[in-house]
Amino acid sequence: MQLQLNGMGDLVWHAQYFRCVAEQSRDGQVSVIVAPTTMARELVGHEPWVREVIDFDRRPRKSERRKGRHSGWGGVLRFGAELAPKRFDRMVLFSDHPGRAILACWRAGIRTIIGFGDTWLQRRLLTKSPWISRYRGPAVAGYKDATAFCIAQGFCSAPIVPRISVRPDALERMRERLAPLRRPLHALAIGASEPYKQWGEGNFVELANRLAARGHGVLLLGGPAEGELATAIQARVDPALRGLVATMTDSTVAESVAALSLVQSCIGNDTGAVQFAAGVGTHAFVVLGPRPPLEHDPEHVHMLQAPRLADISAADVEARVLAELGLLD
Repeated sequence: MQLQLNGMGDLVWHAQYFRCVAEQSRDGQVSVIVAPTTMARELVGHEPWVREVIDFDRRPRKSERRKGRHSGWGGVLRFGAELAPKRFDRMVLFSDHPGRAILACWRAGIRTIIGFGDTWLQRRLLTKSPWISRYRGPAVAGYKDATAFCIAQGFCSAPIVPRISVRPDALERMRERLAPLRRPLHALAIGASEPYKQWGEGNFVELANRLAARGHGVLLLGGPAEGELATAIQARVDPALRGLVATMTDSTVAESVAALSLVQSCIGNDTGAVQFAAGVGTHAFVVLGPRPPLEHDPEHVHMLQAPRLADISAADVEARVLAELGLLD
């Protein structure tokens, strides 16, 4: 089974559908083929329905400044050769552009290849099965397409809200680490994969000040790449409030998921962390600006939209969070 999309949030949206495919597969398990950037081993590698995670290293992030091992047509053929010894019975493709994956399957000797079938060419190259028309509405399409595909193929009978499980060992470590922090505790997801998604240091400083002034705890959450940003934000917080603001940029992805299961809210950029939060049942507030809406979990994903990202103020975000959580004075 292969996922074309390469974000951690993308994997969260698809995980429950992958489980459904596994339930109809040999031994109730599947091999999951994904980009390394999805961090699949951390997010779903512990799930009983995952036989193994296989990296399809075709398109690294620009920040990595390297060529993927499976980039180009030669890399795709090389990937197919790597898959051949595994003797897979079939490939289920969650992809709207499956050409390279189909070529890899043929090189690997996989002849049952199930996919969307959205175009006439896909219908010529894929194994005949129920086709879907890709979602072309106003919302983000990835979850919509996966839902339609799984229902059409009989993997499930209705849409499934994305959920992921927390690794028990990571949860134990995070309970100990977060125990000293004040409650209610809000995680600020300060990372962003693209500059246009970044709400900005100043806005996070103001929001941290506002929440801490109410006596709430604040956790600045990101990966190693956000270490400097987290330090800068904390340094600009009112000195009298700084003791209520902690940083966590040294944790693993699994530990971040665990931490987000222990906070009252996650607020931040459109990044993997807010999807982790919603995936474990925590209220996630996404500063989206003018971008397409997220419709996969209306109960836990709260969108903050405006004509421009800069139009969304910290006061607006604070009011929305407190209202949704019932914390208004």
